[in-house]
Amino acid sequence: MMKDFLNRDKFLKILENENFWDIIIIGGGATGIGIALDSSSRGYKTLLLEQSDFSKATSSRSTKLIHGGIRYLAQGNIKLVFEALRERGYLLKNAPHLVRKQKFIIPVFSWKMGIFYWTGLKLYEWLSGSLSFGKSKFLSKNEIIKIIPEINNHKLKGGILYYDGQFDDSRLAINLAQTCVQHGGILLNYFKVKNLIKKNKNKVSGVIACDIETKKEYSILSKIVINATGVFSDSILKMDNNLDSSLSIQPSQGTHIVLNKSFFSSKNAIVIPKTSDERILFCVPWYDHVLVGTTDTFLKKTVIDPIPLEEEIDFILQTFKKYFIFFPEKKDILSAFSGLRPLFISKDNKNKTKDISRNHKLIVSTSGLISIIGGKWTTYRKMAEDTVNKAIEIGKFNNKPSITKNLKIYGSNFFSYNNEYDLYWKKYGEDEWNIKKLIKKNPFLGNTLFSNKKSDYSSLCTEAEVIWMVRYEMARTIEDVLARRFRLLFLNAKKSIEIAPKIANLMAKELSRDKKWEKSQVNSFKKLAMKYYYS
Repeated sequence: MMKDFLNRDKFLKILENENFWDIIIIGGGATGIGIALDSSSRGYKTLLLEQSDFSKATSSRSTKLIHGGIRYLAQGNIKLVFEALRERGYLLKNAPHLVRKQKFIIPVFSWKMGIFYWTGLKLYEWLSGSLSFGKSKFLSKNEIIKIIPEINNHKLKGGILYYDGQFDDSRLAINLAQTCVQHGGILLNYFKVKNLIKKNKNKVSGVIACDIETKKEYSILSKIVINATGVFSDSILKMDNNLDSSLSIQPSQGTHIVLNKSFFSSKNAIVIPKTSDERILFCVPWYDHVLVGTTDTFLKKTVIDPIPLEEEIDFILQTFKKYFIFFPEKKDILSAFSGLRPLFISKDNKNKTKDISRNHKLIVSTSGLISIIGGKWTTYRKMAEDTVNKAIEIGKFNNKPSITKNLKIYGSNFFSYNNEYDLYWKKYGEDEWNIKKLIKKNPFLGNTLFSNKKSDYSSLCTEAEVIWMVRYEMARTIEDVLARRFRLLFLNAKKSIEIAPKIANLMAKELSRDKKWEKSQVNSFKKLAMKYYYS
C-alpha cells in the first residue's frame, strides 16, 4: 500500500535513474495532474513537474462546484454544458468521498424570470441524462423562507430547486496525484522547468528543470512535452520561441469571500442568477462556513498569489446585502481569496471575460510542444483524455484507449458517515484508517491543533494529519498544509496564522529542518495569510 503514497524522496531517486520518459507534463494543477493520470493509466511512462505545490494557483481557488454551468447554458454553449454534466456524473461515481450532490435554489422575484429559469433548468436536467443528480422543482415563497430564513423576501414569488455538485478542489488534486502513482506515474512538486531541450530539426525532446529545494539541475528527455501551466502557459511558449500569433491567454480573476455560517445557515446553496453586471453569484455552504462568489475581472498581469481587489469585495458584499436580511461588512470576512482563470481568445476578440468561452483548446507548436489552455475543473478528465490522444498522435505511440471514465480515484473506499465528526474524516477516504493508525501508535498525535474546543471544522484538526500530509502527501511548507491540505487558510485566515508555529514545529521534525527554517516558514506564511485577512 505504501507504494501508492506521494513520496518526494522516492520519486527523486527514480528520476535519478530514469532519464527518458514517454510524456513530461509541466504544471501540477487540475489539468496537468489529470493528464498525468490519463497517461499513466494507459501505460505510458509519465513524469509531472510542478514549480510549487500541487493545485497552488487556479486549481485551489475555485467556487468548489462540480457543475454543468447554468451560466454557459444561458450563453447558448450547449456543447460545453452537456460535456460538463457528463463529467460531473463520472466524478460523483469515481470520487464519492470528495464530490457530493448539493441542492441549489434560485429565488424568483418575477413570474416571467421564473418561467425562464424553470425552462432552462429542465433543459439542464435533461442534458444530464442517466447521470442526472435529481429533478428540479418549484418551491413556494413560504417553502423558500423556511429553507433559507435569512433571505430577503420582499417581492419574493418563490424559487426553483435543482441539483448540482460540490467538492474540495485541492484534496481532489492530491487524490488524483495518488491515483496517478498507483498507475506508475511520477510527480514532483517544487520542481521548476527552466528551459526546453530541442534536438532533431528543432523538435522539443525534453526539459531542463531545477529542484527548488536542492538547487540541483536535471536534463530530462522525453518523446512528448505537454504545457499544462494554465495562466502561465505563455512562459513555456516563450521558451519554445513559438507563440501563436492568433491566440492570446486572457487571465480573468475570480474572487470569493468566506463568512461565518450565521449569515447563511441553510444547507442548501443559493444562486443569484443575474447580478448588477449580469453575472451569477453563488452562496454555498462549505466546511461549516459559507462561501460567496465569484467575480470575473479582467487582469493584464498574472501572479501566482493574486489579491482580491477592493471593488470585487465591495461588489460581493453589496450583492449579498440585496438578497439577505443580514449585512456583513469587511470585518466579518474570515478569508478572501482570488484565483486566475486561463481563458483563451483571438487577439482581435474584444469580448468581456464573462463572455469568453470556458472550452479548452489544444495548441501544437511546430516543435511538437503541446499546450492545453482553458477549460474548468469539472471537465479536467475530458481535457486530459483529449490531450493524451493528441500526444499519441504527435509522438506516434502505440494507441491505448483512455480508461478514466470508470477509474476509481484514490480515497473512494470509505466508511459510512452519519455525523459531523465522521463527515470531517470523509475527505480522506480510506486514508482515514491510516491516519488513525498513527494516533493509535502514538496517542499524543490525536491532540487537536487548537485549544479551543468549539464544535467547528478547525477544532477537529489533529497533529496526526499534519504528520500524514508531510509523509504521504508531499506537503513541504506551512502553506501546503494550511492552504491546500487542511483548507484552513481559505476558511479562516486568522485561525491559520494562530496555529502556524505549531505546524512549523511538527513539520520541522518530519523534514529534519532547523529552528531557522521554522521561523522563516512562519514569517512567510503570516505575510501570505494577511492577504486573505480582512478583520
